Amino acid sequence: MIDGGKRNVLGVQINVIDYEAAAAQVLAAARGGQPLALTALAVHGVMTGVTDREFAAKLNAFDIATPDGQPVRWALNLLYKCGLTDRVYGPDLTMRVLERCASEGLAVYLYGSSQNTLDRLTVALSKKLPDLRIAGREPSKFRLAEPGEPVDIARRINESGANLVLVGLGCPRQETFVYAMRSLVSVPLLAVGAAFDYHAGTLTRPPRWMQSYGLEWLWRLALEPRRLWRRYIVLNPAYLARLGAQLTGLVRPVPPTPAREPLSLFPV
Repeated sequence: MIDGGKRNVLGVQINVIDYEAAAAQVLAAARGGQPLALTALAVHGVMTGVTDREFAAKLNAFDIATPDGQPVRWALNLLYKCGLTDRVYGPDLTMRVLERCASEGLAVYLYGSSQNTLDRLTVALSKKLPDLRIAGREPSKFRLAEPGEPVDIARRINESGANLVLVGLGCPRQETFVYAMRSLVSVPLLAVGAAFDYHAGTLTRPPRWMQSYGLEWLWRLALEPRRLWRRYIVLNPAYLARLGAQLTGLVRPVPPTPAREPLSLFPV
């Protein structure tokens, strides 16, 4: 088990952590009814923090930000000699946590994505993990929260009996949602990116070798070029350039202070 605390990657604090340690922290909080905020960050999430300091401050307020993408793991190893042998990929972490939830009788709440994806995800999870308790599910509204709506969402989650919440809204919407809702929900909130789509079968996972060599972005780009071209064609080279500058000492990014202010306007 590896849990080496947080390290500064381009001004965003990323945890030096492995699957076992991340899952252990989530499950401990779920068992104890304690709030916890986790996100799995790939290059897109880190670079969104680079270009938006307020968003970076929110990311730095998370309890756990795992190195979801191989390039983020590589950055930790290059900058800090962490020796991480694998990333902590959102979809895989999700399944590890759900397997433990099923075996321990812990209930999960699914928030985000479309109703169709949630329907398919529920069926897929019931087949793979028949003992998993799904306390509730709620699709994204694809808009900003209305006055009083966050309290209503939190009430539904808290009254559902859920021990943890999986949030699949896509970066950066899901991180903003988790940051805003953490003070209202008494259980862990996990921003898990494309995990809903992958486990529902609405998005095809790349071959393992592409994942190992950090080429998942190429697979995703081929599947959704119009939506994702800027994320990968523009942000990936910018990430490498900034990482090189931090590695050589040309730039010493200062992480913004973790945010503390509540949010009234955020995506739901």
